[in-house]
Amino acid sequence: MVELHGSILRMLNTLKTKTLYALEIAIAFTPWVISMYVLYWLDYGEIWTSDTAHRGKIAVAILAIGMGLSFLVQSYFTKRKQK
Repeated sequence: MVELHGSILRMLNTLKTKTLYALEIAIAFTPWVISMYVLYWLDYGEIWTSDTAHRGKIAVAILAIGMGLSFLVQSYFTKRKQK
């Protein structure tokens, strides 16, 4: 009975660890996904046209900010695990 109880606790602990890891990854990707959605929204809402000045540079900047923030969030989670 004690062995079964310990097995269930280990299983729940493993499930908790994997769930937290998946949640951290989802949180880390959020800034990048938001930046991609901003680009979609600008194009879908016809706020940007092909004549918009510096459209390519602004798109690269928006994606770079999103990817950079995602990198910083993932770095934070990795650093926190090492402590």
